[in-house]
Amino acid sequence: MSADAAPSPEGPPPSTPPRSPRRGMCAAVLSLEAITIGLSTPVMIVVSGVSTATALTVGLGLALVCLVVAGSLRSEAGYVAGWVVQVAAIGLGFLVPLMFFLGALFAFLWGSAYFLGRKIERERAAAYAAHDREA
Repeated sequence: MSADAAPSPEGPPPSTPPRSPRRGMCAAVLSLEAITIGLSTPVMIVVSGVSTATALTVGLGLALVCLVVAGSLRSEAGYVAGWVVQVAAIGLGFLVPLMFFLGALFAFLWGSAYFLGRKIERERAAAYAAHDREA
């Protein structure tokens, strides 16, 4: 073993904080939702008869908002914005009726990711606290 590989006298280096499961799962839901909403744009134009300008503004605009919100999940305000996006996705059903179903499906997935992620974060924090008390 070389001298560079020897452990330091101060102990192991501080570990990086674990990744947030809530953030990862919610970002994944928003990313997939962005694809779905983006693909609803041609449906708005061809099937629903929405004007091209309106369809591009609403469809691609909301898809872009999904991606921006996915990147802003470092703060609690990002999660609030995520809930707003879910309402907007369901509201998109007024232009493309299938989006009532798809919006509700993504809202369910968002809620599941949000609440399950919070539960995992709480349990992880409790486990770390218990480990620190033992040390």
